[in-house]
Amino acid sequence: MSRARCLGERHTARAILCAAAAVLLVVRVSAQSQAAPYSGIGRTPTATEVRAWDIAIGPSGKELPAGAGTARAGAPIYQAKCAVCHGPALEGTKYGPPLIGSRTTLATSRPVRTVGSFWAFATTLWDYINRAMPRAPFKEGSLTANEVYALSAFVLNRNGIIGDGDVMDARTVPQVRMPNRDGFVPPKPDWIWYERSCRFGRCDPR
Repeated sequence: MSRARCLGERHTARAILCAAAAVLLVVRVSAQSQAAPYSGIGRTPTATEVRAWDIAIGPSGKELPAGAGTARAGAPIYQAKCAVCHGPALEGTKYGPPLIGSRTTLATSRPVRTVGSFWAFATTLWDYINRAMPRAPFKEGSLTANEVYALSAFVLNRNGIIGDGDVMDARTVPQVRMPNRDGFVPPKPDWIWYERSCRFGRCDPR
């Protein structure tokens, strides 16, 4: 038997063994996944516990709670709870990023992604403030719904997106048209429109 033939047969045998091991692994994992669940471990969460954890807000805003706020109402809240990290004029500090401006930078080699320049949905702003702010002193999630609406209105107003007296609530927040809305693929993509209108990450307005 030639050396080449011998090596070829060894490689074939090794490949067959690897394939068989892979099949056995899949069978074992499948059997484990179909095994009876453990008993006596954990419990079903209560409806109140689920509501406390299920706080994500999607682009449609259907999960937004009752409440309302304006930029005027948000200004003193921002200065008291947010300015220490994001700056009194939303310009940012070493402790927190800027929240305003930089719209013309997205097409450059050094884009600055602020709420006004980059974010696609106002509901994302509400969601983030609600779950993650204020960072200092470790009081994330402590804001009331009215405070979150007011702070969202304040940041949107300072970015020139809504008026000073515009009321933000569960109905109006999803209706806010963010400047970079068309810079993202839609939540439910219209692929025909996307193929026709988008090139290199930028889309023509509808």
